[in-house]
Amino acid sequence: MDEREILNRLRAGAQDAFDAIFRSYYPQLVGVAESMLRERESAEDVVQDVMVELWRRRDSLVLETSLRAYLFRAVRNRALNHIRHQRIAPRAEPDAALHIAVPAADREMLAGEMQAALKEAVKGLPPRCREIFEMSRVHGLKYAEIAQSMDISVKTVEAQMGKAIRVLRDKLDPWIPKASGMEPEEEAG
Repeated sequence: MDEREILNRLRAGAQDAFDAIFRSYYPQLVGVAESMLRERESAEDVVQDVMVELWRRRDSLVLETSLRAYLFRAVRNRALNHIRHQRIAPRAEPDAALHIAVPAADREMLAGEMQAALKEAVKGLPPRCREIFEMSRVHGLKYAEIAQSMDISVKTVEAQMGKAIRVLRDKLDPWIPKASGMEPEEEAG
């Protein structure tokens, strides 16, 4: 089967097409992710996330390049997001501990509740706004890439992302730790 035929079968929901893609690309994709992350387990997680997302979005998948290029770019972007998160998480953790005194046994439950609240808030976004938000934050696409794939302007992407972030901030306000007695200053502009 050539790539176009496999993609058409994938879009139609054919499990065997997905399996063929998975078997063909998984080892190479894990190799790329592992070279970036220096950790096999995280690399496999990243590739599995990309593959799950490929299956989830199969019917609306629009490729500007080859399937191979799309998968490698998606893995690269996810791996970079993972690296960014690893760098930011240790810095954020001490601050969070100052604002939320939670016993160790309850931390996992709280994290699960926060994750559920975030998913619910994202689900509540208007469809177009949600799609743009997910393309940016989940798939790691740049605004220009989103604009091109949706055939809209970059300004529209920026406006929709701004709207998504405002809505999510409002909905997630109860989960966001407040600084001890001090409100953030208003941004100029």
